[in-house]
Amino acid sequence: MIEPVVRDLLARHPAGVPATTRPDGGVRQSVVHFALDGDRLLVSTEPARAKAKDVRRTGRASLCVVGAAPPYPSVTLEGVARIRTAGIGPDTARVWSRIGGQNAGPLSDADLAAMNRVIVEITVERVYGGSYLESTA
Repeated sequence: MIEPVVRDLLARHPAGVPATTRPDGGVRQSVVHFALDGDRLLVSTEPARAKAKDVRRTGRASLCVVGAAPPYPSVTLEGVARIRTAGIGPDTARVWSRIGGQNAGPLSDADLAAMNRVIVEITVERVYGGSYLESTA
């Protein structure tokens, strides 16, 4: 579902802007680091963050990724979203490794619970708005 040229952009740019729906129907956005695993987008966050609450309530989210240099390639991916608290060590390490540029090491669910961390997982159903996408392969 996610074309190679889109995967290439996602691999090169570790930050994006998720959009979720507020209780009043408005749109909420913030900047996050993410990782891609197959057709899943992974974001590490705290369970009390508004984006996590929105996902719990609506079960949907999107993520827009924009390149940092002209011509500013971009794409938006959206789909079913959920909050995960179990088995999140490898996915959290994947996200944190993209933030720090080095292996985050093994993380247990107990360690992450103590740090008050969860994973927002978006299973991509739709990819749209791709602009200036070019593969570097």
